[in-house]
Amino acid sequence: MKKKGARLLKRSPPAPAGARFQIADLCALLETYLGKPEVADVYNTYLFSAEAHAGQKRRSGEPYIFHPLEVARILAEMHMDSKSIIAAILHDVIEDTPIAKQEIIANFGADVAELVDGVSKIDQIEFKTKEEEQAENFRKMLLAMTQDIRVILIKLADRLHNMRTLGSLSPERRRAIARETLEIYAPIANRLGMHSWSQELEELGFANLHPVRYRVLAEARNKRHGNRKAIVDKVRTGMLNQLRAEGVEAEVSGREKSLYSLYTKMRQKALSFEQVYDVYAFRIIVDQVDTCYRVLGIIHNLYKPIPGRFKDYIAIPKANGYQSLHTVVFGPYGISIEVQIRTVDMHRVAEAGVAAHWLYKSVEHGVQVQKRALQWLQDLLEIQQQAGNPNEFLEHLKVDLFPDEVYVFTPKGDIRKLPRGATVIDFAYDVHTDVGNQCVGARINHQLVPLRTVLRNGDHVEVVTAKTARPNPSWLDYVATGKARAHIRNYLKNLQRDESVKLGARLLGKTLLTGGVRLGELSEERKNRLLQTLKLKSWQDLLADIGLGARLAAVVARQLLPSGAEVTETKDISPTLAIRGTEGVVVTYARCCRPIPGDPILGFLSAGRGIVVHTEDCPNVAKFRKHPEQWIDVSWEKHITGVFPVSLRIDVKNQRGVLAKVAAAIAEMEANIDTVSIEEHDSQNSSMHFTVEVRDRAHLARLIRQVRGYETVIRIQRTKG
Repeated sequence: MKKKGARLLKRSPPAPAGARFQIADLCALLETYLGKPEVADVYNTYLFSAEAHAGQKRRSGEPYIFHPLEVARILAEMHMDSKSIIAAILHDVIEDTPIAKQEIIANFGADVAELVDGVSKIDQIEFKTKEEEQAENFRKMLLAMTQDIRVILIKLADRLHNMRTLGSLSPERRRAIARETLEIYAPIANRLGMHSWSQELEELGFANLHPVRYRVLAEARNKRHGNRKAIVDKVRTGMLNQLRAEGVEAEVSGREKSLYSLYTKMRQKALSFEQVYDVYAFRIIVDQVDTCYRVLGIIHNLYKPIPGRFKDYIAIPKANGYQSLHTVVFGPYGISIEVQIRTVDMHRVAEAGVAAHWLYKSVEHGVQVQKRALQWLQDLLEIQQQAGNPNEFLEHLKVDLFPDEVYVFTPKGDIRKLPRGATVIDFAYDVHTDVGNQCVGARINHQLVPLRTVLRNGDHVEVVTAKTARPNPSWLDYVATGKARAHIRNYLKNLQRDESVKLGARLLGKTLLTGGVRLGELSEERKNRLLQTLKLKSWQDLLADIGLGARLAAVVARQLLPSGAEVTETKDISPTLAIRGTEGVVVTYARCCRPIPGDPILGFLSAGRGIVVHTEDCPNVAKFRKHPEQWIDVSWEKHITGVFPVSLRIDVKNQRGVLAKVAAAIAEMEANIDTVSIEEHDSQNSSMHFTVEVRDRAHLARLIRQVRGYETVIRIQRTKG
């Protein structure tokens, strides 16, 4: 506090008696953990703020100063530092009074001024919509949060008190604030590990956004277990007695689960209230981590655990730093109860989150939670910088805040839980491996969609399969689950191995012929001797390595041939490998030049990929020529079948229907169009870029002649590089 602020002590308190009682109560609380000079600074701040807000009233009719004092008290209960308390008392001064930021700096210092400014809304800019204003406010707050995390703590305390006092607002305004609280503020509190604030914000938000649902659910809960207190007391006593009998000292508390958590579970899992059983939750707090696991065993002996309902967040903490053991057991009266087991330090962090750093400065884990929170804020800041507009950023923020899970439905109505970002392929493999391996598309909410479509909560998904379909390597680019990724890789690995063994045999056989030996004539003794030297388990492993480019056929051939024999090209036998077009994943065609049958080609051995085929005039061939040992002479089989993609650029005059005419000409030549894009040069000319599938160079030549015949086509050419 700067000296200039000290003069405020001489002023008589301008606020009504209620505020004087509030500040006295607040100062008494602060004296339990702050020094007298700091408490005096807080009192000075109260005098300043009370004078600034003099005459202002809230919608409820009470003096405005009541609100900032209550916000400060919420923070004081978390044992926040004096600057946070001071900023809380001042948090509406810049926004709602004539006092400017410079005056705050002069009286209370730059740190406090930055906190107050970070919490203040943006009211100088005009926005087209309320959503844009909300989004821009969050962008501003985010920037301040990354500099000082106390900004969000003050903002959350401000929102918490506002939610407690919504009664004086209109129903429409209450619902709007409640929706914003449930969509943004409660998830932020949860993401920062502040469970107690998060839960209260959720409960208040639910009660104001859906008052009828809240009341009906509360009545249903009351009706199902009339004497709820007796149930909680009986279970708590049973747990305590069992723990004491085992010599374990613990603190046990029980409660009913919040109505909002019951409501979200019913919505996410499509359950009726009667189908939700774990309505009660009990917390057991012990001294150390080892005791947590011991207590888990005691509870499982006391009550039967429900299979699949145990989670170990101690070994694997949540993203917000939360740690605890969770289990669901069958309790008395036929009810299911959730039990959370944690240490004292874990409990402090679970309740206070990032504020645990101030609340219990001896708790090192609180510092770690704060580091995680700051990292999350930095990630959000990066998203904010890349977002095209405020609304886009707000959408990113909402996606990042909510749990990383989506719930979708099968055609029979079964629910499947997948990670956020999961696609149709993830869903298909979650249903069954064979469904995943043979999927070709899907219907989401009865609409046909491609495999890369990302699933959303509540989607009804029906996978379309074909017996001839097989996994594609490109699928790995857009799957989110480890299960799908593992199955795809496993299939491709087996497929690749079979093909690489065949290709390896062809490469080695061609090379051995130059030394006068046929592959089939090699003795088992000679093969086994080489396998021992190379430390390989089988002959197939060696052939697979050759096919994948991990070993050079010429090197292996020299080790297999009799001493003195040379691997050289002869006039009668050519080592050139014939490309059939059916080699599969071990022979790929370079996208830079897209070779087709009839093109002069070269093969490049790439470790792990097999042979990559380029045209001889490909612009990228030059850089590969530095590694001649990896080049292999290849040629096309005489009677090759299949289709191959080729890139075309077609310059055209801008006339109505020109794209349709060109596409029709390509189709008339029995060529399929893979992709098409249009690049406009001016009002009269454009370039169309096609990827079409042709059988060979002759087929391509006929197609080019056909398209060139249209008067709207200025030029057509094959593109490479």
